[in-house]
Amino acid sequence: MTTTSLTERMNWRYATKAMDPSKPAADDHIEAIIEAVRMAPTSSGTQPFELFVVTNPEVRTRIRAAAHDQGPVTDGSHLFVFAAWDNYTDERIDEVVQLNKDARGDIPLIDDYYNNLKAGYLPRDPEVNYNHAARQAFIALGFAMLAAAELEVDTTPMEGFEPAQVDEILGLSERGLRSVALLALGHRNPESDWLVAMPKVRKSLDELVTRVD
Repeated sequence: MTTTSLTERMNWRYATKAMDPSKPAADDHIEAIIEAVRMAPTSSGTQPFELFVVTNPEVRTRIRAAAHDQGPVTDGSHLFVFAAWDNYTDERIDEVVQLNKDARGDIPLIDDYYNNLKAGYLPRDPEVNYNHAARQAFIALGFAMLAAAELEVDTTPMEGFEPAQVDEILGLSERGLRSVALLALGHRNPESDWLVAMPKVRKSLDELVTRVD
């Protein structure tokens, strides 16, 4: 993708307010977006979150109620729920170490690196660790939206929901997870989406960017 086309895709995308239920996102497009989530960078490669891909209509109806009746939850064809680890643990970090060894071999200093990580993370308050994990999930959310824009799949990112209710609906607590963001995917309904014709509003470069040369 060229820089110009990337900019065009970013201008094309917006937080879609009305999805067309008759136009589902293609399965291969959804799989490509999921792969973008999987490939997103995270701190120390821990990937401290899981992605739930929800298509079940009944479950999405329940989540819509927990998301203040936001239509894209059910009118889109897919709903992504990003759920962060509720804490870092020995076991979770050891799994990251083993994943590295399986892929790269027992490279020098890998155990020292992750033992140092444990020494820094494990004594911290669980809420501090959860917030750190949640920030990693938001990086992946950004990758998902950009991948979707490239494929002309519309998205609606949402923080406006009741996390405890979504956690209960999906059984997240017993898995050591907490929901942090929702992402509805599908195709816009231009006839009922009031935002579709609106120009994109962003700060100017001079307002946003400070260059330190």
